[in-house]
Amino acid sequence: MKCRFIAFLIIISFYLTSASATQVSNAEQNETNASTSQEQTNKALAREFYEQVWFSRNLSTVDTLVAPTYTVHDIGDRKGVTEPADEQKQIADFFWQNGEMTGKIDYQIAEGDLVATRWHWQFKPKTWWMKVIGGNEQIPIINVFRFRDGKIVEIWNHRHDIDTAQANFLFLKGLFVGLIPALILASVTLLLWR
Repeated sequence: MKCRFIAFLIIISFYLTSASATQVSNAEQNETNASTSQEQTNKALAREFYEQVWFSRNLSTVDTLVAPTYTVHDIGDRKGVTEPADEQKQIADFFWQNGEMTGKIDYQIAEGDLVATRWHWQFKPKTWWMKVIGGNEQIPIINVFRFRDGKIVEIWNHRHDIDTAQANFLFLKGLFVGLIPALILASVTLLLWR
């Protein structure tokens, strides 16, 4: 009798444990599904941002996709800067006024509230000064957006500027920075040698 009672308790404990694990597993699955659904929504919002603002010149889309203020982490001096959403309109409009833009999205990766997008931006300048400083540009870019309540609240911008005319400028700048001291040293050496 005692053995049957112990066996009965063991069976009941296994049953309760497996029922509890099933409930936890279902709760985790529901949370994962909700997370995946939100990630897909955020990817679609990021795609809409590129297609409307950078590929189509529909700058009013910024109002619906970007929070009234957002934080940007850019290459150069714009790191951790909080800006109004209108800044995104002004940046895109500057390029639209000086040329034609298009691009294509290569892929997107989402995790939680972050979406990383690898895309190519193509710019064909129509003003003479933009043609001089850049010419036709195609730049690979990776942006990471943080979303909150369906709005972009933070942007990390990673451009591959080595592929642009800006890299040529940096090369020439470095060449002259090294050439000037070398010429001075050569001149002093020639003067002292005589």
